[in-house]
Amino acid sequence: MGVEGRAGQEAYRSRVRGCLVGGAVGDALGAPVEFRSLAAIRAEHGPDGVRDLIPGADGVAVVTDDTQMTLFTAEGLIRAGVRADRGICHPPSVVHQAYLRWLATQELPGPPEQPSGWLAGQAFLYARRAPGNACLSGLAGGTMGTPEAPRNPDSKGCGAVMRSAPFGLIPWRSPEQAFDLAAECAVQTHGHPTGYLAAGVFAAIVRFLLDGHDLAGAVAATLPVLAARPGHEETTAALRAALAAAERPPSAEAVEALGGGWVAEEALAIGVYAALAAPPRAALLLSVNHSGDSDSTGSICGNLLGAEHGETALPPDWVAEIEGRGVILQVADDLAAEFTQSGQLHGDWGPHTRWKRRYPGG
Repeated sequence: MGVEGRAGQEAYRSRVRGCLVGGAVGDALGAPVEFRSLAAIRAEHGPDGVRDLIPGADGVAVVTDDTQMTLFTAEGLIRAGVRADRGICHPPSVVHQAYLRWLATQELPGPPEQPSGWLAGQAFLYARRAPGNACLSGLAGGTMGTPEAPRNPDSKGCGAVMRSAPFGLIPWRSPEQAFDLAAECAVQTHGHPTGYLAAGVFAAIVRFLLDGHDLAGAVAATLPVLAARPGHEETTAALRAALAAAERPPSAEAVEALGGGWVAEEALAIGVYAALAAPPRAALLLSVNHSGDSDSTGSICGNLLGAEHGETALPPDWVAEIEGRGVILQVADDLAAEFTQSGQLHGDWGPHTRWKRRYPGG
């Protein structure tokens, strides 16, 4: 993506903001009906299912581990950029440290006295809202999974996919590079080929969207990248099913036919299908009104919509009610700044700038 000049940087920032905020909107929209069957959703909310955000007790629509981990992915990538200023940097290791900071939010009652970086000091991130078992167990013990020795080698749950949009938001990485980095970080918790390849696909699709592809074109451009990877068959079949379903009128039954979203390829397929099948508000509703992992499928759909159309395409009344909106926008703006204006943020080699205190390199 060209991000040169003021106009290019502003367009890029709008897509980054849209991607992260859109994911949070979909997450919050689907969270109250996760684990519910379509029949139960319709019985409680009417024949069309959920039609609006459902605020929590404090009046905001709460987000889950999907948004939490996405934010820590973005923070890890920013800190990898800072770390690169010091010489050798291995981004998956820096992202792994970010995921360990997320893991601490699930184990502690609140921020520690001296958190590492500003994001770990945000109290709302310490809410535990049904985090995925593979994410918890994969990060436990501190040993980082690698492509050669992945954690949870039999797991292909959707927990690696739902956090991987930020890998596609690095403008100077190619879609293929975004794919590979997302997959390499996915094996830290999900070692089954479908689990990590679906994460790579998601990142590559987001990266193609930044280049100006529409979503159908981005998926089509990603399929050959996926086909070159061993073990791609399940993910390829799921994406092709999503593309075929999008040629027919949208319906909850079409979503149900793609699966429940508990596993990686199904969650990706549902998110892609919904984003293809309808305009943003209707797409988000379509992505969560089904029997299954509604917050994850909603999050993936929202990430895609925001990356394709920018932040102003999202329903503003929903955006206004999201828990932690200010923090999400700050992470988005910081990521956009890091990858377009790092030279002005990092300063000369030597003394630490305020930016490096905000995002320590490591």
